[in-house]
Amino acid sequence: MSEPKTVLLVEDEPNIMEALRFVLERDDWRVVTHSDGATALGAITDIAPNVVVLDVMLPNKSGFDILRELRAGQNTVPVLMLTARGQQKDRDMAIEAGANRFMTKPFANRDVRDALNTLIAQ
Repeated sequence: MSEPKTVLLVEDEPNIMEALRFVLERDDWRVVTHSDGATALGAITDIAPNVVVLDVMLPNKSGFDILRELRAGQNTVPVLMLTARGQQKDRDMAIEAGANRFMTKPFANRDVRDALNTLIAQ
């Protein structure tokens, strides 16, 4: 049997974290969660997930800053950014920072699962 796909959820809202964990684990993902922006970059490096779900608004450091630092370090792990703010400028900032996909809250859990499967298949 192959290794399970690993996703790191960097999200500080427990309801979103648990909903995504439930959906993804049913789809045979290994789900690791992290909620502090200040230490998220280290968690990404230590865990080496197949894909990262990164919230924009986190305590201690924004998802945009985390993603810029991740890409500056040449880490190419696929990143799906989540945000409650869906304005075009937020999408532009996410893409500019190096996000592979961008999704606004609220979202359908199925859409996140499908996006993650697409990201790791590329």
